[in-house]
Amino acid sequence: MLKQRIITAIILFVLFLAALFGLPTAGWQVVVLVVMWQGAVEWARLSGLNGRAATAYWVLTLALMAAMVWFDRSVELQQQTLLHLFWYILSVLLWVFVVPAWLIAGWRPQNPWFMGLIGWVVLLPTGLAMLDLRAFSPWLLLFAMTLVMLADISAYFAGKRFGRNKLAPAISPGKTWEGVVGAMIGVTLYVIVVGWSSGLYKHYPVFPGIIIAGWWWVALAVIGDLFESAVKRQAGVKDSGALLPGHGGLLDRIDALTSTLPFAGIALILQRLE
Repeated sequence: MLKQRIITAIILFVLFLAALFGLPTAGWQVVVLVVMWQGAVEWARLSGLNGRAATAYWVLTLALMAAMVWFDRSVELQQQTLLHLFWYILSVLLWVFVVPAWLIAGWRPQNPWFMGLIGWVVLLPTGLAMLDLRAFSPWLLLFAMTLVMLADISAYFAGKRFGRNKLAPAISPGKTWEGVVGAMIGVTLYVIVVGWSSGLYKHYPVFPGIIIAGWWWVALAVIGDLFESAVKRQAGVKDSGALLPGHGGLLDRIDALTSTLPFAGIALILQRLE
């Protein structure tokens, strides 16, 4: 199983790098639309939408994302910024306030379309962030995503080796506090290596802040992971899908990205507005 996970992860990473650095803007937009489509297909299943309702949901999701891509290409930067900022603010509110309360209270909403609306706030800001960060710099998007990947890998191996204290046994029995600590150590080392190799360490007031932001990144990634686990548990499934051998569905791979990338997107916008 681990071997299969590693092989799939390597293939995905190579394809991701090829798309990130090799495709033109229009090609990258198509990649994002495909990600939104598959994410919506899997979210519809987790939400309890079936048949025509499920089809209607992913069609609407794809149409919304496509409309925003078209809007960005048709209007000035200021109007684009306002639209993206709206979605990013919704995402921040969801991940900082709604989801923690959701997990603590153990909410189990039964309305499929309510869950569908939540899915839009999970998926669409992630798609916008993939567009915004890549437009600013492919390296910035790569850094933001590899932070999550390194956190996931570090948490997995630290949890396997040292895991004793369960993080949220009612939601995801396999996750431990030792895994979280491992993720924070892994992210810290990664930031130090990147900072040293890029010369960022010379900006002393900035560099420690990036390390602290990396810890915040880990916390957000954990929340995103736990939330998807809670939604899957409510739906009575182990994986969001069977698209990726050894990994499950697409949502199983991007759950931590949905709770982190929008924060990078809003930070980018706020930096532009200064």
